[in-house]
Amino acid sequence: MYDIIIIGAGPAGLTAALYARRAEKSVLLIEKETFGGQITHSPRVENYPGFLSLSGSELGEKLFGQVLEQGAEIELDTVTGISGEAGHITVTCEGGSAFEGKTVIIATGSRHRDLGVEGEEKFVGEGISYCAVCDGAFYKGRTVAVIGGGNSALQEAVLLSEGCTHVTVVQNLPFLTGEPSLQNILAKRDNVSFIYSTVVAAVLGDDTFEGLLLRNTETNEETVLNVDGTFVCIGQVPANGAFADVVKLNDYGYVDAGENCLPETTIPGVFVAGDCRTKAIRQVTTATADGAVAALAACRYLDGL
Repeated sequence: MYDIIIIGAGPAGLTAALYARRAEKSVLLIEKETFGGQITHSPRVENYPGFLSLSGSELGEKLFGQVLEQGAEIELDTVTGISGEAGHITVTCEGGSAFEGKTVIIATGSRHRDLGVEGEEKFVGEGISYCAVCDGAFYKGRTVAVIGGGNSALQEAVLLSEGCTHVTVVQNLPFLTGEPSLQNILAKRDNVSFIYSTVVAAVLGDDTFEGLLLRNTETNEETVLNVDGTFVCIGQVPANGAFADVVKLNDYGYVDAGENCLPETTIPGVFVAGDCRTKAIRQVTTATADGAVAALAACRYLDGL
């Protein structure tokens, strides 16, 4: 039986594993895809303390290597459920394995909702981005499109308009749904324009990103939008479905937990960290902060058993 089982090996899960091992707790880290999480898709990270610039994959490798050096055990599988009781929790996996732990930290993260169109996956990090805070500086003095019309999209557009020569907001509805204050800010900026009732039909380019093929939802007319980059802001999808019977989820599927990383749960000893929980800011630094908080909370819980 492990002291702590951590589900997810993004920045939150890896940091939790690091803190737990330094507290001399036995740790099993279960990951279904990529060690390092979403950050590995970013070509350059320039807002992580201690590094002027490095790629997301480099950051993920450094975090993962540090955890391995500390002696955490690793399992590649998809977790399908959590069951048990206080001090004796079972984590079951898609491959048929089951692991027992005294505590569990859910750090499954969330992913940006994709456009789901031809060419998108090929240019992620090379023309397609999902975070202006992370990647906006790379497009200073260039043209970009923002896909979406809600608060997140408009906030991204405001930020991008401060450095880009032109920002085109593409909204699938005939109107924007973001706050009027954000709409007013953008309406006053000469380098911002809007295209309504329109969706992205395809991402254009063979070897390099060239722009977008747009389709009007009312007329089905297709047009080409030539831009240097595109920021997709149509929401996020948390990966918490397997835990719906254990922790309380909000209406959007995020674990309902605050900065203490303590969710409302049917099994004492279950904690949560990172982008899979309710929070206002989802950045790599806030994920690592959650990892530390959740691990230390789990250690305190273990010490009280």
